[in-house]
Amino acid sequence: MNLVVRATFAGAAAGSRSSLGLAQPLLTSGHPALRVLGLLGVGAELVGDKLPATPSRLDPPGPAVRAVAGTVGAATLTRRSGSRAGAVLAAALLGALASTAGTFGGAAWRRAVAERGGPDLPAALAEDAAAVTLAALAR
Repeated sequence: MNLVVRATFAGAAAGSRSSLGLAQPLLTSGHPALRVLGLLGVGAELVGDKLPATPSRLDPPGPAVRAVAGTVGAATLTRRSGSRAGAVLAAALLGALASTAGTFGGAAWRRAVAERGGPDLPAALAEDAAAVTLAALAR
């Protein structure tokens, strides 16, 4: 798969679940301990997202944190492929943009479901599935 598409997927996944931006490189590493660390981080966010006390992803510093996570994930993915510095920088910028789109797009989708009277849990689980799928495709 094209690195541009992979960087976009990694960034969008981080926009939905910020831990995926940082964990995705860990989950695809050859080190079992790093994979476990990545899984723990993602698992904690997947659970924490469903708690009533969890603030909106749109509250500061949420969007900025997600943009950084998308940047790191996309840049790491591209660097690991052996790409040159210019490609890594481009992927990092693309990851930040895709993360921002994922942040605001995911929030808008969840809000639309809630406004139609739909339950939040199935919407959150569907978003989880989409984010994990994007992260998996990015590898």
